[in-house]
Amino acid sequence: MYEFAATHRLPAIYEEDVYVPDGGLMSYGPDMEEVFDLAAGLVARLLNGTQAAQLPLELPTRCPLAINLRTAAKLGLMIPPALLALADEVIE
Repeated sequence: MYEFAATHRLPAIYEEDVYVPDGGLMSYGPDMEEVFDLAAGLVARLLNGTQAAQLPLELPTRCPLAINLRTAAKLGLMIPPALLALADEVIE
């Protein structure tokens, strides 16, 4: 997916962080492990007899930010220090 952006020198932000180590510029999206844990809890409640209408809407609470500085340099971009300070993962 990131190959198109890299080929055309487009800065791209992805929802999943798996693309960042391989050359994606940034990712910002819900922590998928947390999403799966929430889903498993809802399935368990359904299997234990809770009616679907009684289940709460649960949203992930963590959205990690990952930044690839090598890709930023290749694109000629400078990432502001304030944004780097907020990042959960910085790839140099």
